[in-house]
Amino acid sequence: MTSYYLLVGATGLLLVVGLVMVLSSSTIESIAAGKSPYAAFIVQGRYALIGLPFMLLAARLPVRWYKRLAWPALLVSLGLLAAVPFLGKVVNGNRNWLVLGPVQFQPSELAKLALALWLGAVLGRKQHLLGRWGQALMPAAVGLAAVIGLVLAGHDLGTALVIAMLGLGAYWVSGAPASLLVGGGAAAAALVGWLFIVNQDSSDRITRILATYGSSCDAATECYQSIHGLYGLGTGGLFGVGLGASREKWNYLPEAHNDFIYAVVGEELGLLGTLLVLALFAVLGVAMARVVRRHPDPFVKITTAAIACWIVGQAFVNIGVVIGVLPVIGVPLPLVSAGGSALVTTMAALGVVISFARSEPGAAEALAARQSVVKRSVGVLSRRRGHRRERRGGGPSGR
Repeated sequence: MTSYYLLVGATGLLLVVGLVMVLSSSTIESIAAGKSPYAAFIVQGRYALIGLPFMLLAARLPVRWYKRLAWPALLVSLGLLAAVPFLGKVVNGNRNWLVLGPVQFQPSELAKLALALWLGAVLGRKQHLLGRWGQALMPAAVGLAAVIGLVLAGHDLGTALVIAMLGLGAYWVSGAPASLLVGGGAAAAALVGWLFIVNQDSSDRITRILATYGSSCDAATECYQSIHGLYGLGTGGLFGVGLGASREKWNYLPEAHNDFIYAVVGEELGLLGTLLVLALFAVLGVAMARVVRRHPDPFVKITTAAIACWIVGQAFVNIGVVIGVLPVIGVPLPLVSAGGSALVTTMAALGVVISFARSEPGAAEALAARQSVVKRSVGVLSRRRGHRRERRGGGPSGR
């Protein structure tokens, strides 16, 4: 049951940390916009409540149901992604949102989970054939390329990189040839770099890359967000300035409650707070690695590896951006940053892995034994309460 408890504990703690930090980092901007200081927190809390039943349901579904859902989930996700370039809403320069009545969501977030399940089903079923390039590429690489291409059509390079990491994790655990991974990765990186970084209408992405790795940059424009993120981390010191006492959230740091929330964590909770967040993501990674190593089903192994590379990989990309190691590419910190569709989908994905952990060898028996112990304990307590009532009422046992 170690994997199960690690997943449940780390997920719960990250959710609590995220809700607290969204409240702390968003109050000033909400007041400045004429809204309630709890506006962003209420929205985030609402999405957490929406995601909770999805996570609980996903944690209870058996593995065979996920195998059946893999193909329908991918087809629905591809349909939603295909609609984004035509019907999508532009936010921060990226067309990656769909608005359906009162609901606004990112289809790319749903596509991550659907793709992880689909890659697990496809690669797991033909694992013994993956030594040949043709079998390894069809149809898994085609589906992966289709999802990444549709995401890039909305100019969301950050999400596309996360999906590429998801696919790499699935292929790595499936046992595909290393030459395929190296060759395919190099070709994809060259193609994306040429089409979406070098050969683009604006120089925004090149500017951000040069700002990170160049010798100098303008602190008032392209380096502004990164510098203020480092200001927040540096100001916090070891123990932080105190919860709610951040200075950078006073409209100095853009996206303080979203992509750069880790800087506010460092400023208010200090180095210990940032290390706590890092440790919790490391625990998630260790727990999912245990599921990959211990579970006998190839579908479970590949799907878990894909979800691990998505969630843990995205977390380290976000942290790398905040500390200045990577260029600003606009990916949130899973479970911590503000964002509705990202939070709900991440919770559902972790529910899937929790379901896999429940079906590890010996885990089902341990859960059944624990439930039987709880039932017996409740039965003993109820009988004792019944005897006490009889004594107080002057029944036979009281005479």
